[in-house]
Amino acid sequence: MASTNAEEIPLRHVEKDVLIPKMMREKAKERCADRVEAFNSCCKESGFLMVFKCQEENSALKECLTQHYQDPAFFEECKRLYIQEKLEFERTGIPAKNRTQKLPTSIVANIQSVCTMGHKCCTVKS
Repeated sequence: MASTNAEEIPLRHVEKDVLIPKMMREKAKERCADRVEAFNSCCKESGFLMVFKCQEENSALKECLTQHYQDPAFFEECKRLYIQEKLEFERTGIPAKNRTQKLPTSIVANIQSVCTMGHKCCTVKS
């Protein structure tokens, strides 16, 4: 039986040193979205001169990302999320990215037309 306590789940080297940091980078980019957008806008506007013109935006972005990368609480949060996804995958066999995909509308229509009772289990959000 799988344990739900994050402290009891053994993680492989690749999970600790590659997969969780990858999740941290993705989540840090989301949390620093305003700085990412400012840097991207500056780069688009500046063209080849972006190296010189976007130093301030680049520094602000690096500072924000580094702040998240060095935060032990943020690492633990990402570790907890990674373990939840891992346990869910072990339970269902479906990767997280596939679990969030929407069903095609033809399948939704077929499922809804099969159930005439209006049960909760038969309702599918498209």
